[in-house]
Amino acid sequence: MKQDATILVIEDEEILRDIILNVLQEKGYQAIGTGDSRRGLLLAKEFVPDLILCDIRMPKLDGYEVLKALRQDAKTRTIPLIFISAEKNQSVRNIGQQFGANGYLAKPFTTDELLTVIANQINFYQ
Repeated sequence: MKQDATILVIEDEEILRDIILNVLQEKGYQAIGTGDSRRGLLLAKEFVPDLILCDIRMPKLDGYEVLKALRQDAKTRTIPLIFISAEKNQSVRNIGQQFGANGYLAKPFTTDELLTVIANQINFYQ
């Protein structure tokens, strides 16, 4: 596992974002977080993380718009992105895949589920 990997968390629910960031930092990842999707795009361009975890339902830009913007920028086009959402509808996952999402993690999720999804993506793209 690439322990020095940088992971960007774009999640507007502050408590959940803080929990994810704490888990990642405890596991040795460089973790960056924001609750603002527009700021998330700026952070993605600035840090070019190894992975992005992004909520779908957010104010300003939703997760689909974030993903679309990332895929249109040469600097961020290849960054793997995992959607995190409470949405259980299969069409939500399908839309994410159509836009180029690399995975989906349904809320609520366990720490093990989170770490497994991250490890699979980071190991796959090394």
